Amino acid sequence: MTPVSNDTPPGRSAGPSGVLLTNGQLIDGIEDQAVDGCHVYVENGVIKAVGKEALSSAAELKIDLKGKFILPGLIDCHVHVIATTVRLAENALQSDSLITAKSISILKGMLERGFTTVRDAGGADFGLQQAVEHGYIDGPRLVISGKALSQTGGHSDFRGRYDTRSSEWFATRLGALGYAVDGVENLRCAIRQQIKGGANFVKLMVNGGVASPTDPINFLGFAEDEIRAAVEEAEMAQTYVAGHLYTAEAIKRAIRCGLRSVEHATLVDDEGANLIRQYNAVAVPTLIIFEALHRHGQALGFPDEAIAKIDSVRLPGLTSLETLKKAGVTMGFGSDLLGELHDLQSEEFLLRSEVLSAQEIIRSATLDAAKVLQMEDEIGCVQIGANADLLVMDEDPLLDITALNKQGRNMPLIMKGGKFYKNMLN
Repeated sequence: MTPVSNDTPPGRSAGPSGVLLTNGQLIDGIEDQAVDGCHVYVENGVIKAVGKEALSSAAELKIDLKGKFILPGLIDCHVHVIATTVRLAENALQSDSLITAKSISILKGMLERGFTTVRDAGGADFGLQQAVEHGYIDGPRLVISGKALSQTGGHSDFRGRYDTRSSEWFATRLGALGYAVDGVENLRCAIRQQIKGGANFVKLMVNGGVASPTDPINFLGFAEDEIRAAVEEAEMAQTYVAGHLYTAEAIKRAIRCGLRSVEHATLVDDEGANLIRQYNAVAVPTLIIFEALHRHGQALGFPDEAIAKIDSVRLPGLTSLETLKKAGVTMGFGSDLLGELHDLQSEEFLLRSEVLSAQEIIRSATLDAAKVLQMEDEIGCVQIGANADLLVMDEDPLLDITALNKQGRNMPLIMKGGKFYKNMLN
């Protein structure tokens, strides 16, 4: 038996050097109807040509998509791929190897649902990112914050009132979504550590949270000088700060301090939404996590003190979408699911359909999601020069958004970076 080099990742074979998808109906997040008769040529992982005119190419593989629909790969701007149970304090105590093993099925499920890029908003590390990139794990492209940071007693502090362990201990655990750090200098150091460790952006917990044990929802996290210092550190590293935020007061405070991405925003008001727009910031609503915890949290052992907080952020969810839409805020798609609830990821599409059009919802998971990640022209689009992240669907989600909530069963082709993850068409 020939030994396998440890330096050679298994990966998925690149397949043919060129792929031509013909006669598909293109849904690009811009038009409110599918554009018929489109052709897309892919070579070396990149889209080389798009158009309605017949494309001449030396493609090794040609696939006729007559009657089918082409979309950019979907983007989820708020996930936690290492959250393998809703009991987050327990999750942090599990071994790194067990967390990694459990994350494999979570990542695989996301890709099977058509998500070719996800932004992990607390927990995943550079090693997991690299394992996906090099093909050891099938999953979406990972954009990571490293550990989410909060002050002592904030939304990254799961120690409870009687736990006297140092918070830094949690910084070493893959299963911990984040840890607590206090003071400007300590926060600067923690951010530098996350960026050194491979973080693509910074995540701060600047409001109270549902799952954490000692912070009410309206809790304000970090002093303003700490938030401003975090923003400065991020900007020096050519990136940005995303903030866990619910209340209008916390949102306005954080935006004025320079925070760019508002996560959740379920209690935003008109002034807060207008301020987000004025400062060219973005929002990532995450309605499905609250609905899922409302339905299933108690049965899954979600803590009683956390269950009591759910409705305060669940019930205003649709109103927050209306408020953000009215203000013209760019909204990315987010799910924020945990543990046993990850399979509900695509139900976020259905919840948003109460307020937003199908075109707006698809845009939130493609073009606008790419803006949230600061990866415009790279992902979330079907255009020359973009990564070849493509889905083919049997149904038109512009006519029926529920088509995106079938666990990928109606997606006969899923391509990420020009490589087939799934191809049932040839």
